[in-house]
Amino acid sequence: MATARRPDASKPGHEKGSAPRRTCVVTRRENERARMLRCVVGPDGVVVPDLAANLPGRGIWLSARADVLSHRKLASALARAAERQVRLPEDFADRIAEGLRRRLIDRIGFARRAGQAVAGFQKAQAWLAAGRASLLVQASDGSAEERARLVGRHRHLPVIDLLPGAALGTVFGRDFVVHVAIAAGGLADSLEVEAARLAGVIGKDAVFDDVGSAAGADAPDRGKDLDAR
Repeated sequence: MATARRPDASKPGHEKGSAPRRTCVVTRRENERARMLRCVVGPDGVVVPDLAANLPGRGIWLSARADVLSHRKLASALARAAERQVRLPEDFADRIAEGLRRRLIDRIGFARRAGQAVAGFQKAQAWLAAGRASLLVQASDGSAEERARLVGRHRHLPVIDLLPGAALGTVFGRDFVVHVAIAAGGLADSLEVEAARLAGVIGKDAVFDDVGSAAGADAPDRGKDLDAR
């Protein structure tokens, strides 16, 4: 069987007018660059997560998936892509998950300061009634009954539930926040992307109640072993 030339993981996609795409060095599957994880290798050979995709050096791309970050051949795949010996920190996956949580919190903060986010049951309900909310963020440790009461007839809206109420509270200057409504726009789109990456990294099956909204081209195939790829 003929072997195709391995694509350069650091080069942009070739489809004109489409979102840039990259190839995961473990799964060999492509996805949109924004939905993947970039890493670089430091001068000391340590693999460094580059979640903002702006660090200098050759980018190595990984799918935002728990099974990729825990794969037994991850280190060798990274070394092959870097064309050198590398050292993978033991808490590599934890660093990525924590970094993505911070990015998610930061983006909710950006939305609040831009007047595109409100917190609290009544304010979120008012935005839903006015058709202003395009995305809901719910505390992962909030009441399921209250969440269902808020969503009501708006079950088509995506709901992110990856952060505890205390973390959401830091954005709004409160001890605890359960309900956040986000207006349509670029910040909402950015939140969706970051939430999808975090959900994949922590092994959550769906980011959203509207499961189809989070499905990506590189969603895990539960029926196949990565070793076969």
